[in-house]
Amino acid sequence: MDAHRKHQVSLRGASAKEITRDDLLQKVSRERELRNYAKRAASAALFIQRVWRRFKVTKMVALQLQQEWETSVNRYTGVMTAIWISNNLLRPFLFFITRFSNRYQKVHSKKIDSMRMCFTILLESLKSPDLKRNFCFLAIGTTEERRIWSYQAQHLTSLGFFILSEYSEYNSGAQDITIVTSLAMRILVILTDLKGWKGITDDNRLDADLSVKGLVEFTGSNKSSSYVSIARYISALDNYSSQTKVITHESDKFFITASAITLAVRPFYLNFFDGERPDILDVNHAAKQYIVHLMTIPWLVQLLPPVLLPALKHKSILFPCFQTLLILKENVLMEMSELAKSEVIVSFKEIPPVGWSLANFICLATGNENDSVDSRSFNQGLDWALYVHVIITLAESLLAYLYNIEWLKKKKKSFQTDVESLIQPGDMVLHEGEATHESLIMSYMDQFRPVCQQWHLTNLLASVNSDAIKKAETSISNSVVQLAKIDLGDVALFYSNFLRIFSALSPIRGSLPVLNMLSFTPGFLVRLWGVLEDSFFSADKHISDNHTSENAKHKDFEKIPKQASKDGGSKWVSALHKFTGKSQTATNCTDAIGSHAATSKVNLDSSDVWDIEPMRHGPQGIPKNMFAMLHLFCATYSHLLLVLDDIEFYEKQVPFKLEQQRRIASMLNTLVYNGLSHVNGHHSRALMDCAVRCLHLMYERDCRHPFCPPDLWLSPARKSRPPIAVAARTHEIFSANLRSDDSLTSLSVGSVITITPHVFPFEERVEMFREFIKMDKASRKMAGEISEPGSRAIEIVVRRGHIVEDGFRQLNSLGSKLKSSIHVSFVSECGLTEAGLDYGGLSKEFLTDMSKEAFAPEYGLFTQTSTSDRLLIPTPSARFLDNGLQMIEFLGRVVGKSFYEGILLDYSFSHVFVQKLLGRYSFLDELSTLDPELYRNLMYVKSYDGDVKELSLDFTVTEESFGKRHVIELKSGGKDISVTNENKMQYIHAMADYKLNQQILPFSNAFYRGLTDLISPSWLKLFNASEFNQLLSGGNYDIDIDDFKNNTRYTGGYNEGSRTIKIFWEVIKGFEPKERCMVLKFVTSCSRAPLLGFKYLQPPFTIHKVACDVPLWATIGGQDVERLPSASTCYNTLKLPTYKRPSTLRAKLLYAISSNAGFELS
Repeated sequence: MDAHRKHQVSLRGASAKEITRDDLLQKVSRERELRNYAKRAASAALFIQRVWRRFKVTKMVALQLQQEWETSVNRYTGVMTAIWISNNLLRPFLFFITRFSNRYQKVHSKKIDSMRMCFTILLESLKSPDLKRNFCFLAIGTTEERRIWSYQAQHLTSLGFFILSEYSEYNSGAQDITIVTSLAMRILVILTDLKGWKGITDDNRLDADLSVKGLVEFTGSNKSSSYVSIARYISALDNYSSQTKVITHESDKFFITASAITLAVRPFYLNFFDGERPDILDVNHAAKQYIVHLMTIPWLVQLLPPVLLPALKHKSILFPCFQTLLILKENVLMEMSELAKSEVIVSFKEIPPVGWSLANFICLATGNENDSVDSRSFNQGLDWALYVHVIITLAESLLAYLYNIEWLKKKKKSFQTDVESLIQPGDMVLHEGEATHESLIMSYMDQFRPVCQQWHLTNLLASVNSDAIKKAETSISNSVVQLAKIDLGDVALFYSNFLRIFSALSPIRGSLPVLNMLSFTPGFLVRLWGVLEDSFFSADKHISDNHTSENAKHKDFEKIPKQASKDGGSKWVSALHKFTGKSQTATNCTDAIGSHAATSKVNLDSSDVWDIEPMRHGPQGIPKNMFAMLHLFCATYSHLLLVLDDIEFYEKQVPFKLEQQRRIASMLNTLVYNGLSHVNGHHSRALMDCAVRCLHLMYERDCRHPFCPPDLWLSPARKSRPPIAVAARTHEIFSANLRSDDSLTSLSVGSVITITPHVFPFEERVEMFREFIKMDKASRKMAGEISEPGSRAIEIVVRRGHIVEDGFRQLNSLGSKLKSSIHVSFVSECGLTEAGLDYGGLSKEFLTDMSKEAFAPEYGLFTQTSTSDRLLIPTPSARFLDNGLQMIEFLGRVVGKSFYEGILLDYSFSHVFVQKLLGRYSFLDELSTLDPELYRNLMYVKSYDGDVKELSLDFTVTEESFGKRHVIELKSGGKDISVTNENKMQYIHAMADYKLNQQILPFSNAFYRGLTDLISPSWLKLFNASEFNQLLSGGNYDIDIDDFKNNTRYTGGYNEGSRTIKIFWEVIKGFEPKERCMVLKFVTSCSRAPLLGFKYLQPPFTIHKVACDVPLWATIGGQDVERLPSASTCYNTLKLPTYKRPSTLRAKLLYAISSNAGFELS
């Protein structure tokens, strides 16, 4: 038989189509499933029919019973005893009314009439002193009567809260539902308060008390839905500040609100007797419901009348809530998260319930029981320790929500919108939804005002046990003993969480109020650092000894002026030459500052002093109890550094001594480098952001006025930094991702060179910069922008007398195309084209001559600072010149072209101006580098002991340009605002901000646009302001003669063994450093050597032989060559006659370099 037919069967004989066994089994299974489904569907239909019939019958019976009940009650004329009320009034009423009253049915007018009738009779009964007529009499009657009373009272309670919930959805002007709700609340208040019962004696008080407690327990349970209903009612209230303050006009509504609050807090008093705390921690189920439903109401404190707030602020309410939340933390937070999913409250879409509970607890915990939210104190009797632990728990839960990926994406989009609106306000349209979102966030954050006030922190610090700082973790424990205490770590975690919350909610201005308060709370920052210093530096006992031995050297750093420290990092020579093919070797390093023998020699092992052991694994290596303290310290100190001037930092040394500043810098440096080098979780992001910001501020201050040894900044990466080639390519890739990625970029290994370039020696970063340019040229060549040499060169014709104007006219519009080579043809003063071909020398001469003329103060675009180093900065009057800003933008391209081609320009820019080019904001402490006199005057105003009004200052600044005086207001209406003792700090910082940022911003933006046409901004960010100037104009004001000699070419017949060449190098060695620089400027037009040595000088330094025949009689008489040496700066060539004597060569060369001439000497 065929193998295929072997597994087939026939159902109806040989004529039927045969199918396989598997297909048959599948067919049978499907038919069985269909039959089962049909049976289930039929059963479900029958069940639905039965339920529907039962509902219809019940409804019909309930309607009939309601009619009979109304008739019976209206016709009844006898005495309404408690038994009659229970049997004839409540029993039928509760049956038919509960059949109609559920969350899916609204209360109709007919039901409202029945409720009103029933509640009116019942309320009269409850007020009756006759026990037989008082409904409460049943609670102290027989066992059956007690059971009936308990059953009916519980149903009345549930009905009352249902009515309260429905009332929130009705128009506040509906009188009938208002009266019914008011009656229901009155009944519930009386039933749950034994003091409201009439006719209770000492004999039956115990039974009545048990009945009341049972009803109150039911009220606080889930069965009554009390807290859900109260929450719905309060959430529907209008903000009390917008309501009428005349309570008599809305007495019913006020009474309903007061009754709801009374019923909400009533279950709490079951565990408190005479206001005393229970000895054993009692987990109150009502407290849990209270927290989940009431404390999550948005703007709870603002919705309630102030007269009701003391009830919620009382310690008998807050204490059980704090205990319950800490013990049932996971359960409570889970129910809050479920609440956010089930409710449709709009505010929950922006802020989760846990966020609202955080705000409400803070509002209720602050202020006296008779004060408003703005009161400057805690509630009387508040347990501060429990308060701190509760707020920490809620804040961490809120942060977990805020750091959700989807929420962060939304906030990043909103943040980008804010930034764009600041840049282009005219082009942005804020939609209603966006405005609502931002206003809601700001209104929510406004509830945290108490946290941002100094008294709040001061009170918490007063409660901290100052005898010892606990080393245990700050996580919440179930032990009451641990919950009753807090330490400085708990306070730090408290404020650290709020900093993160504010930053997440409002990235631009959110955390400023907290940071202002923390920064200026006396002693707080010092106290934080004291704990951190003891923790991180206690194991390094050798540090103190090392500091003692190096103290003199550190004092040298403190006293040395800024100019002497420009090459602070440049003396660290890299051991790795990846691009030149050399292997990694260690080289000797010399100190960048000072010439003393003891300080010029650096022991490599001494850098381990600044490599802090606990920080070598980044944030992961920090103990948990120190993590929040370190985050808070970094955030606070980075904020304080913005307003800390140099006098306070260096002279007064507040808040820290300079030795402490060095420790702080080393700690931050090690933390940030290792944090970037190791993989860290998202929880470390806030710490890393603050540490990076604080590190940058300290490093920039050290660059201006050194207080740290250079090896401190290099220390973390001394043994583990990546090779130059790897670092360069990683930096380029990371920078490209920063520009293209829309998501929040996390700190990673690739960002080491981007965020902390200073850990690489300056020479290595210069090599990276050259590598970037090399890579860019290679990519341009691959793209076809560069083919044969000179094939795509830019041809220009320049008149000698109009070099700037001709260059601007022909090159300014090229943009990034200026990267191509330039071929220059000069036109002499006579109008004749100068002979010669440009192989690079003429273009170099063009750039150097044009920059020399354009940057001269006489040209009107740039001026010199009043400091001793006379650095360049745009002149404010340049904006009034024709094409002034366009000319400055063009000069940015000229500088970019010089960078791109490796041509040195003998100019240096002001520190403040370079900061703008590097994308950094300048602060008060930097004003001394721009205008020392203004800085001194502002410091005089700051420290003025008398009344500042005596100085007759206002919020204006006066500028003079072209003989005209311009008055500029530092703030709106500034000319009418006098400077006083109260606002003098605003004046000082406003003046500094104007001089350092606003005044210079249009010029720096223009220069930046031109510069970045050729040089990527990410390349420039490898350097600080001083290093930028070194990159532009070369290294130190001296020359390495051996390097100079080894990289010099000889032409025209000279070689290394020529007599004149040997004499030349002997003369150069005998020159003073200043004279050697003059020789270099004479030949190359720049007085400083290339940063990485003369092998990088383009074109190479060349000595060309100029043959001079001396008559025989002159030679016999001892006469030497009379001709002067000359130079061709466009080719870096020295034309040196064949001198025979060193004295002659020295004299002639000195005369030539001092004559301020070059080529024309020939």
